[in-house]
Amino acid sequence: MRLTLGIDIACRAAHRASLADARGEFLWVAKAFRTSVADLEALWAAMPDEAEVTVIMEPTRNAWVPLAAWFRRRGARVVLVPPERSADLRAYYAKHTKSDQLDSRLLARLPLLHPEGLHPEHGLGPGEPLRRATKLHSTLVHRRSQALARLDALLEIMGPGWHAALGGDLAAMTVLRFLAAGYADPDVVRRLGRARLTRFLYRHSRGMWGEARAGDLLAVAAETAALWDDGLDHPALAEDIALEARMALTLSAEIKELDERIIVLVDEADPSGIVRSAPGVGPITGAAILGRLGDPARFSSLAGVRAFSGLVPRLDASGLSGQHGGPTKRGDAVLREALYMAADHARRIDPTLAARYHRLMTESGKHHVSALCHIAPTLLTRIVACWRQGERYVLRDVDGRIVDVAEARTIIAARYTVPATVRARGRTVGGNRTGRRSEGSRSAPSPSPSLAHASTVVMA
Repeated sequence: MRLTLGIDIACRAAHRASLADARGEFLWVAKAFRTSVADLEALWAAMPDEAEVTVIMEPTRNAWVPLAAWFRRRGARVVLVPPERSADLRAYYAKHTKSDQLDSRLLARLPLLHPEGLHPEHGLGPGEPLRRATKLHSTLVHRRSQALARLDALLEIMGPGWHAALGGDLAAMTVLRFLAAGYADPDVVRRLGRARLTRFLYRHSRGMWGEARAGDLLAVAAETAALWDDGLDHPALAEDIALEARMALTLSAEIKELDERIIVLVDEADPSGIVRSAPGVGPITGAAILGRLGDPARFSSLAGVRAFSGLVPRLDASGLSGQHGGPTKRGDAVLREALYMAADHARRIDPTLAARYHRLMTESGKHHVSALCHIAPTLLTRIVACWRQGERYVLRDVDGRIVDVAEARTIIAARYTVPATVRARGRTVGGNRTGRRSEGSRSAPSPSPSLAHASTVVMA
């Protein structure tokens, strides 16, 4: 006997479960239970003996993870349904009603309503260490980027010379330690003097910076003091800069420690190094691809892998007409980010990808970003094909001949170098260079006052 158990998951309240047979007839509906061993055992005991059970539920936050693991241990087949899909079916099933009882009944009848949408889930999602670690890594990197952007903006208040005086790289540990120490105050820098400032820079840069850099910082401190005179509270601004620098230092330390843990996890998940053998894929990028993609063997086709990435174009077709749009972005955001970065490096190493990138840029008139969005799903398809065959990625020329990295770079430099004029064309929109307003979201507020909707203000 084949049975379907539909579960409407609640994060704080009791879950609701409904059991249906193969014809969609309910054996019982809206049975309440919680994620506890006692309640789960009671729910399982309410099912007929020797039944093949398929459990269908939505991935509500992370509350589905322990339920999926428990039912799989009982031999059940677990299926996760995207919330938007069940929402559309729910709207058809009862247009004006929304209840936990209806949700569980709908999920129990889903094999009859939409059988092609059922795909068993074998993983633990956020319960898997590699998937969780790669998401955390991406979050920490974004937070550090935001802290560095705020740091850059604060330094602009002091004057344009600070960025160059600090070497142009605010993410450098020496720069962050210098700013975290409160040395963004020009008065403090001048009181330190050349000798003590040189020793500080020499020690924290391990000998890379010395008296020359100290002279640059003293010069820009004097320039800032002359520029502002007494019009700026230097100690308060230096304290704000030190706060942002300390945040960036802390995040950098956490990212470094997380990198070491991710390398261990990806070695366990990919002992043969198949994913990391692909061009442009290092340990961290490979971990993000493998961790966020899940088991590559679970996809029925390579087209399904590309669709999961969210990098395939939208298609709006009706009758004899059809139009492709931008990428669907329906997959995992961390996976797309990793694939995009890997594609940018891979097209510099793999001649076949370089040839495609060159054609998209020179013949199809694509922008650099658009061309990489075409390259990324191709790279993912090849990685998954290598994984299924248990073989490492092999670089080949466009004629199929195997080449090494050095020869591949020579081929790319000779045949597939994109002219500078083509790249310059890709950086313009409508013949004009893009500005901040055109690059931003159309729904975002304008950085300058609106003239179209200005109102008259009467001053008393």
